[in-house]
Amino acid sequence: MNSENKENIEELFEKFLDPQQARQAAEDIRQGEQIISQHPAPVSDAKLVAEIKAEMAENLHRQKARTHRRMVYKLAAAAAVLVLAGVSVKLSITTNSGPPKTFAISEVIWESDDITADDNQLAVLTAEIEQIESEIMALQLADNGSNGYGAVTDLEIELVEIDSDFWKG
Repeated sequence: MNSENKENIEELFEKFLDPQQARQAAEDIRQGEQIISQHPAPVSDAKLVAEIKAEMAENLHRQKARTHRRMVYKLAAAAAVLVLAGVSVKLSITTNSGPPKTFAISEVIWESDDITADDNQLAVLTAEIEQIESEIMALQLADNGSNGYGAVTDLEIELVEIDSDFWKG
């Protein structure tokens, strides 16, 4: 520590402490700097540094993959919600301007505990929705062991096909 810094430290301490305590605090700092300069930090082993860097890179790669996978799952869920919203909008819009159509549901089906089992069209639609749900869950839980990119694309293609098949009748 040069003499100018020494005087500056003592002046600084004198603003907060009495002169005797200021000199003692400045001396303590000088002794601490002397101890630090006499005992430099040890040089780390190059092999150990390389292992630490490799482990950190691996952890970073796993974290990025996990973050990317979460984003894909959220996008798949959003796509499913959009498809379902589109289906519900198309169902709510009537194509002809005449009086609204009335559907006759037989009393047997109406009083049934499971309407989807009694109506073939509803049963097919329900089965497809359950299949999509199970595929999304499998992707989220990574049951299939893949990274999920191709599976998400296939799932989106299936959703588009189901949407187009539904409106064809």
